[in-house]
Amino acid sequence: MGGHAHRFGEHRDRLFAIAYRMLGRAGDAEDVVQDALLRWSAVNPAEVADPEAYLVRVVTRLAIDRLRSARARREEYVGPWLPEPIATTPDIAENVALTDTVSTAMLLLLESLSPLERAVFVLREAFGYSYGEIAEMVGRSEASVRQTARRAREHVERRRVRYDTDRTTWAEVTKRFLAAAAGGDLAGLMAVLAPEVTLISDGGGKAPAPRKPIVGVESVARALVTFAGRAPADPRAEIVELNGGPGIVVYSGTTPVAAITLHLAGGAVHTIHLISNPDKLTRLRPAG
Repeated sequence: MGGHAHRFGEHRDRLFAIAYRMLGRAGDAEDVVQDALLRWSAVNPAEVADPEAYLVRVVTRLAIDRLRSARARREEYVGPWLPEPIATTPDIAENVALTDTVSTAMLLLLESLSPLERAVFVLREAFGYSYGEIAEMVGRSEASVRQTARRAREHVERRRVRYDTDRTTWAEVTKRFLAAAAGGDLAGLMAVLAPEVTLISDGGGKAPAPRKPIVGVESVARALVTFAGRAPADPRAEIVELNGGPGIVVYSGTTPVAAITLHLAGGAVHTIHLISNPDKLTRLRPAG
């Protein structure tokens, strides 16, 4: 098993990255990767001409199956559903495709694709696999994959919002946002929010959170001040790298209680994703 595990380990990061972009849940992605390892341990590596292609095919098909079963469960979710935030590293910004497809905004948009469309989009747009390679991975003809890729791309382009990507501005606005929110500074918050700003909160029925999006600069600012006022007795907030850009994690001691990602347009905060569902925060432990 040692040799098996070593060869699998060479591809683990990529397999997790693919599964996470397909599923939007780090826990589900880990489960899929673990299932792929079990399948890999049952084959003779000498008989696998291309281990990466084999493993990506296994992970992709497992993720498609999991996506199909998740649709029914998602309908029972309490309030808005947001992707599970994950810690990333600043160097991911060097790869525009990887950064774009790991943002919570894009992951949320990918939820509107069919499982097959999502798989093809992720494999093509984020990881650059050829149509022929993807056809092998998803068990479809190359012509069919090309049509699916075009349909998915057109769907995404019609619905996506073009957010700012300048990291210097992004980091500065995040810092100002955190200072104003932590200080209950309503005017300071309103100064960094766009007039049409939208706040989407995901408590999953397990933490206090609005059941519908809040829209408008004053309404969102007041909601954020209220949220900050309900923080635990010993809150601590850190600006960290989340989903390809600066984000905020709020801790009570060492327990994460909220994660916030900001999406900017025209230098102002256009969309806020706030996750307080404890099930989605378990991987965001403090660094210190």
